[in-house]
Amino acid sequence: MPEARDIEVVVFDVLGTMVDEPGGLRAAIRDAVPAPDDVAVNQLLAVWRQHVEHEQRRIGNHDRAYANSEIIDREAAHHVADRAGLTDPVAIERLATASQRLKPWGDSLAGLADLARRFPVLGLSHASRAALLRLNAYAGLRWHQALSAEDARAYKPAAEVYRLAVDAAGCPSERVLMVAAHAWDLRGAQAVGMRTAYVQRSGGDAPKTSDTFDWRSTGLDELVSVLAAAQKRRIGSDRPGSRCSAAP
Repeated sequence: MPEARDIEVVVFDVLGTMVDEPGGLRAAIRDAVPAPDDVAVNQLLAVWRQHVEHEQRRIGNHDRAYANSEIIDREAAHHVADRAGLTDPVAIERLATASQRLKPWGDSLAGLADLARRFPVLGLSHASRAALLRLNAYAGLRWHQALSAEDARAYKPAAEVYRLAVDAAGCPSERVLMVAAHAWDLRGAQAVGMRTAYVQRSGGDAPKTSDTFDWRSTGLDELVSVLAAAQKRRIGSDRPGSRCSAAP
């Protein structure tokens, strides 16, 4: 079993892991488009997500200059509006900012609060600095520090995004745990030496059989219990103290 008591800092993906991104976008599309049925909403959500993923890949491949999440989300909203025949500029603009109004998963707030009493906790998100500020306020997510990929002018799984968290932690990367509902995200974290924990969420990216993440859990509660128990063992053991400048 991995040595959980070596973990000093916990880093969370935000969109999809701590907040219900697919559910929130689906609700925003349903509000914006007159009388859509579920099939139509899911098709429009696919238009949104495909655009965002495509543009982030283009940026990662250096086929497009960096554009932050607000720009890409606005482009996605216009693609959805064009497909749905939506012309109301107020409705389109509200749709463009839907990612700033996403609800937390049922275990997110309590799990984050519990871990924050035991570890430094960081958010690491694709959301722009301004969008992340508003999302955290709307969802009630309370971090010790929230980091935006905008500061690296890149999107995960680019290594420079994860290094934002490792640098902020002030730790060797093997003492920093990345938590996400997206297996591709955790693979990127592994590439810079971070520890990894997969949390199952609806609409996430499930691990492949070849993935070797340190922990897999069906919810945040399960992971919190493992880390809390590990911290108690570390405090009660003769193991060396923290090697992280950020640790409490």
